[in-house]
This record gives sequence, structure tokens and C-alpha cells, in this order.
Amino acid sequence: MLYITLFLTAFISATLLPSSSEVLMGGMIVQGNTHLGLIWLSATLGNVLGSCVNYWLGTQALRFKDKKWFPVSEKGLEKAQKQFNKYGVYSLLFAWLPIVGDPLTVIGGVFKVRFSMFLVLVTLGKGLRYLAVIALAVGLFVPVES
Repeated sequence: MLYITLFLTAFISATLLPSSSEVLMGGMIVQGNTHLGLIWLSATLGNVLGSCVNYWLGTQALRFKDKKWFPVSEKGLEKAQKQFNKYGVYSLLFAWLPIVGDPLTVIGGVFKVRFSMFLVLVTLGKGLRYLAVIALAVGLFVPVES
């Protein structure tokens, strides 16, 4: 059940909703009796799937660009496209970053990044981030036997 909770927390963390899967991961590691590989898999899979929801939302966003309530002007979209082109599709490797990561995944959808490329880059970045979180938690909280 803890792995499902971690999956859901990581999923929510990847959307624009606030959540912190790293805290739950750390707690699971401190408690022990958990499999680090399953922790990594649950968190990574949930977080990547949440980013896929953001991507899909991005693919739908431009349908509304002519509406008065649409939050970004045509000029703003052009500027965002230039910025995205400047840093390239590989900026999706940083989709794990706080604040900018979730909007990056939406932008990937808005600008129609090939989904297979999106999936590889986002999974790589998020998977490595969770691996680092696990390594840090294990290093800080799990005593090494001598």
C-alpha cells in the first residue's frame, strides 16, 4: 500500500498541484522494510505519468488561444517558442526541477515535442533525480554496519 501511496504522491507532484514525494520516500527509507528498487520504480513511474498528463494538457491548450480568457498572448506564445527552441527539447531533462519543471512538460505538449522523445527525456531526468534522492536518504539515515 505504501508503494501505491508513493506512486500517487509522485503523480500529483508532477502536475501543477503541490505535493512532495521526496518526503514520503525519505520516510519509507527511514522506516525500513521497503525495497529501494520498488520505491524508485513507484516514484519514477508516478512522476513520469503525471508529466504525461501535463504534456497532454499542453497539446490541448492552443485550442483556446483565441479566447479572451486565455492567459498567454500570441506574442507571449511566440516568445515561449523562441525560448524553448533556444534551449531545445533537451531542456525536458530538467522537468524534475521545482517551479519550472512542471510548466516545461506542459510546454513540451504545446510545442508538439515528439512524444517518444518527451517520454525518454522526462523519464531519464526524473529517474536520475529519484535515484539521487534515494542515495542521499540512504546515506543520511541508514546506518552502515562495520
